[in-house]
Amino acid sequence: MRNVGILGGVSPAATLLETLEPLRSDPLHSAVLLDIDGTLAPIVRHAEDAHVPEATRTLLIEIAKRYGVVGCISGRRAGTARQIVAIGSIAYVGNHGGELLRPGATSVIVAPELAEWTERVQRFAKSAYTQERMRLRIRMEDKGAIVALHWRGVPDEQAAEQAVAELAGTAESEGFAVHWGRKVLEVRPPVSFDKSVGIEQLLHQDPEESAEPLSGAVYVGDDVTDLDAFRGLREIAGRGELRTAVCVAVASEEAPPELVEQADITVDGQSGVRGLLEALL
Repeated sequence: MRNVGILGGVSPAATLLETLEPLRSDPLHSAVLLDIDGTLAPIVRHAEDAHVPEATRTLLIEIAKRYGVVGCISGRRAGTARQIVAIGSIAYVGNHGGELLRPGATSVIVAPELAEWTERVQRFAKSAYTQERMRLRIRMEDKGAIVALHWRGVPDEQAAEQAVAELAGTAESEGFAVHWGRKVLEVRPPVSFDKSVGIEQLLHQDPEESAEPLSGAVYVGDDVTDLDAFRGLREIAGRGELRTAVCVAVASEEAPPELVEQADITVDGQSGVRGLLEALL
């Protein structure tokens, strides 16, 4: 099933409810997984200003009470993701699968292969953040083993993007990986990790936990990195570990076309996400 459609804030109500019915009818054995920026929280000029609207947060709290697994998978650090959403009873996967913060936990589990690169990434970031890049108002976000450079809303976005592109070339020549997002560049360790890893982490429970086995899951996202989450969810379903897997794209002017093309359902912005959460209830 692909591209159920868009209507106002959400897909046509009957079709949306029909698509989500396997999850709605058995919430204890279902998972609700969501991106944060651009999905639960509006995209803002300064990343540190992001927040989840109270109406969305209230719905998510109710979702967490009913569904077997509820979690957010974000490019943010896991602790930062929890601060933005402000719900302690759900799980958070940060740094695109590199960090895990379980519900109610006080410490973040960091992938060892990622942690090994933290010092080198930080050293590169310090040397790369030159006076010229500061003059262009490029903002640096410290995510431990990942450093993100943002230029949304700076006085000259074109010049800033060019300066960041030059930095990306330097990073690659020094052995780092780079990843482009919506007016953001991440300098990362050359380690294989993405949101599909986060999907695996959240859907495969700790064997010491007495969690119910899952039969269905929905993932909601708005950007290129969410394609990895779509792929991960479908791979798990393809192995027969889920009967139902629903991939939802959040449409916007900046949403990548391939995300919408690969989605089962498309909703329109944060109002559409709220409509989807309401439908799950």
